[in-house]
Order: sequence, then C-alpha cells, then structure tokens
Amino acid sequence: MKGRIVILDEVQGRPAAALMVDGVLQDLLIDPETDAALPGAIYRVVADRPMKGQGGVFVKLPSEMGFLRQTAGIAPGARLLVQVTGPAEGGKAVPVTTRLLFKSRYAIVTPGAPGLNISRRVKDDDLRADLQAIADTAMAGVGDTLGLILRSACESADADEIAGDIATMRALAEAVLADTQGGPELLVEGASAHDTAWRDWADPAPDEVLTGGFADCGVLEMIDALLTPRVDLSGDGHMMVEPTRALLAVDVNTGGDTTPAAGLKANIAAARDLPRQLRLRGLGGQIVVDFAPMPKRDRAVLDQVLRAAFKGEAAETSLVGWTTLGLYELVRKRDRLTLAEVLA
Repeated sequence: MKGRIVILDEVQGRPAAALMVDGVLQDLLIDPETDAALPGAIYRVVADRPMKGQGGVFVKLPSEMGFLRQTAGIAPGARLLVQVTGPAEGGKAVPVTTRLLFKSRYAIVTPGAPGLNISRRVKDDDLRADLQAIADTAMAGVGDTLGLILRSACESADADEIAGDIATMRALAEAVLADTQGGPELLVEGASAHDTAWRDWADPAPDEVLTGGFADCGVLEMIDALLTPRVDLSGDGHMMVEPTRALLAVDVNTGGDTTPAAGLKANIAAARDLPRQLRLRGLGGQIVVDFAPMPKRDRAVLDQVLRAAFKGEAAETSLVGWTTLGLYELVRKRDRLTLAEVLA
C-alpha cells in the first residue's frame, strides 16, 4: 500500500481514523466511549477554589471539575471561557486553559493574540502575498481582539474555500467570546476522530481517503499489536514500552544480534520509532528509556537521531538527556487518552 492514505472507520462502534504512509500506521484516533470532555472543547466555567500550592485554580464544568494553571486576576465565582488541552488522568481534574484556539482545516483564529500569520511551510512568495490579501479582507475590523494563522494546507486550497473557512472560524470565535453569562456550559464540542482527521491530516494532501477500510488494510491487526508492550525493530532488536503509575518505561534490547555495533543499531532503530509508538499508543508524561549497552562515545550520535525523530511531533516534547545511571529521560505532553483506556 503506497502513498498517504486516510482511512475512516469504526472501532467498537465508535468513530475512528487512521493515517497510513506507505503501508505504515502513522497516526490513530478513536473516540472515547465516555462523555468526557474532548481536547479542544470550549466551556463557559465558574471559578472555584484556588490551589496556590499547585499554581492554579479549580473550575466547575457542567459535570466535572477542571484545573486551570492560572490564579492571577481570578476570583471565586468568576465566569471564564476555557478550552480543554488534554485528557483527564484517572481521578484528576480536566486540564484547561484560557488561551482559546478556533481551529479548522485552513485557519486558526486566536483570540487575544492579534496578528495575521501564514505558516512558514508556505514558501512561495506570490502565494504568501495572495494569502495575506485574503487574510486582510477576511479579518478586517477585528482590531486587537482576534488573530489569525493560515495553515500550510492553504497551499492546495481554493481562495474561496480559505476565505469561507476564515469567516466561519471568525464568526464562531466572536459568538463564543460574547457568551460569558450563565453557569457552566459546553459552548463548542471537541473535534471527533473523523473531524480531526479532516482538519489535521490535510497537509500534505492524502492520495486517497477510504471509508470502512480498517479490516482490508490490516489496521485492526496493527491496533492489536499496539496493545502489547513489545515493538519489533529492524534487525533482531526490539523494545518494550510499559506504562507505570509514575512514568513510562522503555527498554531496548538487541535480541540475537551479537555483533559489536548491535547496541547502537538497536538504539537508533528504537529512537526513530519511539515518537510514532508514543503517538499511536497515546502515551506521554515522564518517560525513561533504558537503551541497549553501547560505548559512551556513541551517545552523541543517538542524541542527533532523537532530536531529528521528535522534531516534527505535534505534541510538545522535551528531551531532557542522560542520567548518571545511563538512562535517557524525556517528557511528552499528554494530548489524548491512552489507546488502552479508549479500548478498555
């Protein structure tokens, strides 16, 4: 299966989407079964008690509590507009922010962050000029209240499509920003798996979009493999990806390869595949990697491979580095529920 293919289907009766590139599963989205707040959802909330020791304040959502990492200028009982930034861990409040983003396929409207910006991935000067003109017209009169980012998917879009997308997001943003009175309420639903695939997998444009192709394309078997700790690597190596309560442990092994460079080869293969495995499994937080034994002089090579591998990741990732025990630490933002939780 060659090319970039988006597959829309269902898993356990819930909408699901898979992104395949040359037959390799690159991303997977499955809607959760519960009515929990989806990342991207926008709520009107009521501020509750501050937690100064944790640098934030609890806020009341319609059916649960949220946690906002901000206390300045927020009094108990204040009405706020917040957006869900990620899934809630078991027994914890939903993480939210007051920095709202209204995302669509071609445009992102940014309240409180004025300015008209075009993705740096759009290189053509003439196209950038045309997009700037579209943005100027569509956002006329907003002053310092709204900003706009035009996404790289605009490269392959019609001018009218882009203008219409901006107008829709602007109207939604203005309506939400004006709706500040009342109790806790859901104002904008978070994007479903199919909506997110349509919105975020448009660049580069897929070669094909299939409906109901998980079984035919082997996606169901790939999902089953993701529910096991073992990840086979090129050559004889493999790594074990195992979440614990405190952190995520990754153990890299050379397998039956006993050549002098076996450790470095297995470690490079693991480093290259680690971002994809974390993304597909929905794993994040504190991550500790026990790479296969190799000479210390090879760590610089592995550092370069890790930086290159995580460079294009959407989820914010901090590569912390090596510990005195020879382990490698990194921190990845939790941006979705784990696959194991979704399919439990």
